[in-house]
Amino acid sequence: MDPVKKYVQEQKDRFVKELAGFLRIPSVSAKSERREACRQAADFLLQELGRLGFSTSLHETPGHPIVTASRMDDPAQPTVLIYGHYDVQPEEPLDLWTSPPFEPRIVNGNLYARGASDDKGQLYAHIKAVETLIRTEGKLPVNVTFLLEGEEEIASTHLEAFIEENREILQGDVAVISDSSQYGPGMPAICYGLRGICADEIRVQGANRDLHSGSYGGAVPNPCNVLCEIIAKLKDETGRIQIPGFYEDVLELEAWEREAFAALAGDDEDFRRQLGVAGLHGEEGYTTLERKWARPTLDVNGLFGGYSGEGAKTIIPAWAGAKITMRLVPNQQPDKIRHLFREYVRRVAPAYVTVSFVDHSGGGPVRIPRDAPFMNTAVQALEYGFGRKPVFIREGGSIPVVSTLERKLGLKTLLLGFGLPDDNAHAPDEKFSLADYERGILTSARFLQLCAKTAGAETR
Repeated sequence: MDPVKKYVQEQKDRFVKELAGFLRIPSVSAKSERREACRQAADFLLQELGRLGFSTSLHETPGHPIVTASRMDDPAQPTVLIYGHYDVQPEEPLDLWTSPPFEPRIVNGNLYARGASDDKGQLYAHIKAVETLIRTEGKLPVNVTFLLEGEEEIASTHLEAFIEENREILQGDVAVISDSSQYGPGMPAICYGLRGICADEIRVQGANRDLHSGSYGGAVPNPCNVLCEIIAKLKDETGRIQIPGFYEDVLELEAWEREAFAALAGDDEDFRRQLGVAGLHGEEGYTTLERKWARPTLDVNGLFGGYSGEGAKTIIPAWAGAKITMRLVPNQQPDKIRHLFREYVRRVAPAYVTVSFVDHSGGGPVRIPRDAPFMNTAVQALEYGFGRKPVFIREGGSIPVVSTLERKLGLKTLLLGFGLPDDNAHAPDEKFSLADYERGILTSARFLQLCAKTAGAETR
């Protein structure tokens, strides 16, 4: 048997046990009371990589620490930068979990726990791949640097500054991130496009205090009503965003992409049933996949203001707010979109309320060329690990570090997703297939081997 596959088979039970230990750490970056747990997760990774002969460092930030680890076995070989994050989403709502989110359990070949797929399981597959190569070959075929952060789920607040200040230790030939999914079960994928994001918050202020709705109703503005009127003007009934200039820089889909998406398209009716909605709705003129992967969006993520407790409270609220995210496609820039959004909201808001905004971060969209360095290597590695060639897909979500790595380090990133679309990332009962965990380890190991063999053919 291939030594790599033999070692992974022999060690797979231990690999699962060690991953479960990582998943038990409740490293929720959004919660201040979990700060120590985030440090514990960082220390876990430091110890793991240190045992494998990596030079490791823990870098303090005003938030959660960043871990770097490097092993340079042959300076003449390429260097692969592997990025991942050890922080996880909050576990709520707890009542919808079948079992406690930080007590990993295995059911029907799936490992259930918060962070199993996003991103601890996928990240850990790369660490086990590195171990496999060191134990079977005595060294790594290429040089490897890990960049592991603890704030991805809270917008990677301190990562860009860290990368800017530490360019020298993060230099490489290609970056690899596994924080996405396959197209479907047994259908490995290379994601070549990500939407960016612009997150903002609207605050509408009326009176200087809550007012009795009987005594003041009809005489003063109601911020909740006004906010709803503003939101209603952001999109028309066809799903088209009404902000002037919003679509100005949008990179339209190429013909080959529309053909490729059509070949992958699933059953819209089945999709509707799975989600339990009465019907699908989105921008006219585009298919479901095109809307999800390659068209910009604007969505209200939360509305707040007034009284929402039990029973009635007859007030006119003093203020109301809404959290809004806009997913952006290639060529759109978060700063420009934020400016256009705020300018439009101010214009449509009536003069008898005060409107303000809160910036909730942003990140640029990404489109990776099909001829990017080591792309063919990634195709071969996925075929080795999963037993079939991957399809090329886009992803509707955002991974801001991808654009940061290109801007700051000049690195193209290969997005090799080992998870599945139904892994419930960010939701109760998050899971990761143990078979895909194993396939991810094999894929990562093979990719590193092939990078050494193809280094002469693919340049920086």
